[in-house]
Amino acid sequence: QVQLVESGGGLVQAGGSARVSCAASGTNVRAMAWYRQAPGKQREFVARISITGVTSVANDLRGRFTIARDNAKNTVHLQMDNLKPEDTAVYYCNTCPPNTNSWGQGTQVTVSS
Repeated sequence: QVQLVESGGGLVQAGGSARVSCAASGTNVRAMAWYRQAPGKQREFVARISITGVTSVANDLRGRFTIARDNAKNTVHLQMDNLKPEDTAVYYCNTCPPNTNSWGQGTQVTVSS
């Protein structure tokens, strides 16, 4: 039904920036979100964006992370600034709330100190 492909992860030093992207197919335009999962931790909510572009970001990430979308291209982006080592995780996109059958492979973001 739905395919979600994340990209753009990599290695970045603390204080640096990264941008991850999500290409969605097989779904209508709808509210999307980014989630992340660090080793040994549960997957957590990062940021959400509505169909009309209204955004919300997790409290502890607000001010550093920004979510955006291009409905015509069915893509979602997450801009991450002032990265910290604790931001190291696999970043996933999905609907909000997520479709448990549509998780992709995610993209690894590693922040070195």
